[in-house]
Amino acid sequence: MKMKKLSALLLAAVMAFTMTACGSAGDDSSAGGNAGDTKTEDTSGDDASTGGDEADTSGDDASADASAGEDSGEADSGEVLELNVAYMPNYASLWSVLTGMDQGYFEEEGLSIKLWEFADGPSEIAAMEGGSIDLAYIGHGAHRLCINGQASIFAPSSVHSTDKIIVLTSHGLESVNDLKGKKIAYSAGSSSETALNGALAVAGLTMDDIEAYEMDATNMVAAMNSGSVDACTAWNPYSNQILENNEDAVELEFATDSVNLSSWICMPDYAKENRDVLVRFSRALYKAMAYASQEDNWDYAVGLYAKQCAKDKEACQVETGDATWFSSDDVKNGIADNTMQDYYTKQQEMFLESGDVESEVPLEDYILFDVMEEALGS
Repeated sequence: MKMKKLSALLLAAVMAFTMTACGSAGDDSSAGGNAGDTKTEDTSGDDASTGGDEADTSGDDASADASAGEDSGEADSGEVLELNVAYMPNYASLWSVLTGMDQGYFEEEGLSIKLWEFADGPSEIAAMEGGSIDLAYIGHGAHRLCINGQASIFAPSSVHSTDKIIVLTSHGLESVNDLKGKKIAYSAGSSSETALNGALAVAGLTMDDIEAYEMDATNMVAAMNSGSVDACTAWNPYSNQILENNEDAVELEFATDSVNLSSWICMPDYAKENRDVLVRFSRALYKAMAYASQEDNWDYAVGLYAKQCAKDKEACQVETGDATWFSSDDVKNGIADNTMQDYYTKQQEMFLESGDVESEVPLEDYILFDVMEEALGS
């Protein structure tokens, strides 16, 4: 495989380029990053705000270890348990948790949510391993780490069965069949890599047929804007930034037999020691999902997301089409008729085929269906 790092010219273009990221201009938490240099929003009990101070989560006193020592009966005793929750700056990550915060559902469960921004799932899991984050939202790509035993899934969030790749038409790209020999940027270990592999498979190609450039999503924006690469597989809000800043940038959607899930996760040890906390968090989350999954309420949820990330609300509306947003009934009925189990089974099969997972793992080893059922009152 012709794997290359960025050239000096690309690096210069990246450093010279100034982008407006979601609430964290200039912040760069790469896929292999640590828990530092993330942004925190203390929005517990209030409307989601855009304020917040830069902080190093690795030194935060409100760590997962501290949370693990809390008594599980705070909701009854009147004490409030603060949870450090990791998110990514997109609608998919924030649609339900911000709704739950704004509607007071977490407060009803005796929980105070402190949000921390990360660039991707692997970075979030690294922060949880370091003890600075309790719970996190992840996209499809990071689920391989859960299958490999690094984290436990306690609630599903959304699913989509199509993927997208952004191409520059001025570089001779009009369909996925034109990808051969092109310079394509992607983020390893994330849904970006999954999408790229899917696009190549549709075109009958492999990674050996392209010039693959591994980089984080923020650098993809700069690389596409400078024309240093021909295409990329990014996710929102980065994909939208690329499309807005390049007249010849086009997003190609292609159908696959893949199932791309997003979920809420925690460390396995945290799940063992804090089952009641997970149930309470999930119960509030499912109330929020029941409300925000309804199309009539998307505008409300988008407003919370735009405010949290200091973005234009109208520009954020496009992200509501990124996935199917689960309602609480979708999850409850999906567990009962095995739809949810089938989703996660298909997802694992994809990672087995790609080599990201070496051998089959029972779903029950890393997915807490019992927590889901208790929180849903099943």
